[in-house]
Amino acid sequence: MNRNHSFSKNIAGITALILLVAIDQVSKILAEKYLKQAPVDLIKGVLRMQYLENRGAAFGILQNRRWFFIILTTAFLIAMVYIWIRIPNIRTFRALRILCVLVSAGAIGNLIDRAALVYVRDFIYFVLIDFPIFNIADIYVTVSAFLMFILVLFYYKEEDFSFLNPKAGEEHSKIEKRADDEQ
Repeated sequence: MNRNHSFSKNIAGITALILLVAIDQVSKILAEKYLKQAPVDLIKGVLRMQYLENRGAAFGILQNRRWFFIILTTAFLIAMVYIWIRIPNIRTFRALRILCVLVSAGAIGNLIDRAALVYVRDFIYFVLIDFPIFNIADIYVTVSAFLMFILVLFYYKEEDFSFLNPKAGEEHSKIEKRADDEQ
């Protein structure tokens, strides 16, 4: 496989990751600055921007378990880096690589808040269904995790993940051959 091609895809992934985290952090800074005083209805009775300092997880569960979330998120990110490094740079896995970047960006965005502030800044509220208040990082995590689930369930076959097991030589060789063919 062409190493320069692989390097450029990794740089693109890292650049996208940084950009996505930046978008999340800037949105939280703006929410804190402008929404702390009063919420803003974007669509009255449907969608509101409302600032909230969340010291728990989704739906406010596990309140004040900051270190638990920091350790869990760090372990998750280590797993994502391992997977990212091992995913072959071929068209078949492009969606998986993109989703790994998205889910990692969301995890990093909320990890930054937990580490620096002790809480996560949330600000998007669907009033119509009284859905818990969330943020951009939560969108990254939720949407990408859902799409990963769909891909793993319906698109990829079990042998497609042989790249995760370095000892699974034959199947991994087939994937590497496909990568060379796609170059």
